[in-house]
Amino acid sequence: MTLRTLTAIAIVTLVQGAVPPAMAGDASGAYLAARQARYDHDYAAAADYFTRALTEDQSNPAIMENAVVAHAALGNFDRALPIARKIEADDLRSQVAQMVLVADEVQQEDYDALLTRLEDGRGVGQLADGLIAAWAHLGQGDMSRALDLFDSVAEERGLRGFAIYHKALALASVGDFEGADQIFAGESDGPMQRTRRGMLAWAEVLSQLDRNEDAVAQIDDTFGTDLDPEIQQLRDRLVAGDRVPFSMIGGAADGVAEVFFSLGRALLSDMGEDYTLLYSRVAEHLSPDHIDAMIMSAELLESLGRYELATVAYKRVPRDHPSFLAAELGRADTLRRADKTDAAIEVLEQLAQTHPDQPTVHVSAGDLFRQLEQFDNAASAYDKAIALYEERKADQWFVHYARAISYERQGIWDKAEADFRRALELNPEQPQVLNYLGYSLVEKQIKLDEALNMIERAVAAQPDSGYIVDSLGWILYRLGRYDEAIGHMERAAELMPVDPVVNDHLGDVLWAVGRETEARFQWRRALSFVTEDTPEQDIDPDRIRRKLEVGLDQVLEEEGAPPLKVADDGE
Repeated sequence: MTLRTLTAIAIVTLVQGAVPPAMAGDASGAYLAARQARYDHDYAAAADYFTRALTEDQSNPAIMENAVVAHAALGNFDRALPIARKIEADDLRSQVAQMVLVADEVQQEDYDALLTRLEDGRGVGQLADGLIAAWAHLGQGDMSRALDLFDSVAEERGLRGFAIYHKALALASVGDFEGADQIFAGESDGPMQRTRRGMLAWAEVLSQLDRNEDAVAQIDDTFGTDLDPEIQQLRDRLVAGDRVPFSMIGGAADGVAEVFFSLGRALLSDMGEDYTLLYSRVAEHLSPDHIDAMIMSAELLESLGRYELATVAYKRVPRDHPSFLAAELGRADTLRRADKTDAAIEVLEQLAQTHPDQPTVHVSAGDLFRQLEQFDNAASAYDKAIALYEERKADQWFVHYARAISYERQGIWDKAEADFRRALELNPEQPQVLNYLGYSLVEKQIKLDEALNMIERAVAAQPDSGYIVDSLGWILYRLGRYDEAIGHMERAAELMPVDPVVNDHLGDVLWAVGRETEARFQWRRALSFVTEDTPEQDIDPDRIRRKLEVGLDQVLEEEGAPPLKVADDGE
């Protein structure tokens, strides 16, 4: 096995999350622990263990590369750098190590060394190297050569959008706002896809050209009226007549950071979160004020289940930045996911003090309280959010739906039903609302025809939702239409084979059609899936045990419920 092959294995296993085959001489406890930590995306532990393993095997290419990966994923480039240099000194090729070395040369403004590296094929890769080289020439003061390189990259298949975007940023960074505007407007180099960051940059360019009205028009045309805080703040400044400075790119380092950020976004769907995290971390390293890169890193870490690291990443967003609110909401969510609910509540309570006029703060608090089954607190939080809405919009259906659930779980049915129906007024065919309201009506044995209609519409919208298919089977059972119910209940059990409620319902329907042995089997399955986390209101294990003991008919008689019967044709 060649050194190049070993390095390739390390990259592939990093991207795919697989554990690589063991190699001779790597049997130390540190290396084994490091492999497991990397598999779990526990970058802090992986960095520690791989670094320890290097003390035993200082030239092992896989250990060196994975140590670089772990440190870079943490944003610890000072720790990754000496290992990356060792990899290169050993004449090994490692994309991750080369990313670290490229970042160091950019940070040191050693553009001669950087360009030599790129010419030798020791850069990041085909997607990035041409753009990085263009920014390196700009860093040297050779704008003409930089523009030529951007144009060359634009000729490569699939890279035109990236190239002309960076060309516009480069022109704006040196004060050529007219040239940048022509690119953003599609008057030269062809049309440009409108991205959020691109629109922010173009609005600043237009402001520098004393064209604030045009900037406002472009923002409104692209984003409408539902603006995030950063864009809203920019729009407000433009409307007020401020001459907004061009702030996105201050030099070549910011430009290279934007290369890593924009390519990272593009690679996410193909390469996965763990690989893309390296791109966002390099962007943060080169441009410490790149808030979008910070948030991207936090979101990626959250997706990987590294909630502690995500919490730290969100907390880096400065309090005075417009994205602070979004970052704090993200931090509250990662704290909740890390089972630090008290800390999550504290974050949201602080936001309620500093941002009392933001409905999303109160909605997030309501969601957290609802997940904690503190339904009275949840309803109060949703009350505050709804009171802040100045106009009714379709996307507000969820807040009414969530408040309805909070009321329903407290037994306040009149308010719950009213909110469910308000949610349907805003989004008439929303399957979650149709299912929840329909199912609730079935359980209350009221308005059964309407309930059936709602659930049938929900199934039509989401035919592969086990919960919704279960609801359809259950209402047919409640209506005494057992033969019709059985197919839907069996389908629900296929979709959700380990759900205790679905298996319990299937058992009841099987019993109703005379398949008593199968019914008892399903009830036993239902009991086996009940855990301490199963909500008490969803299933009663003691009732299932009683059904196993005496049968469903006897249980219904003991409860004073109507006996099982087949509905007449008119029912």
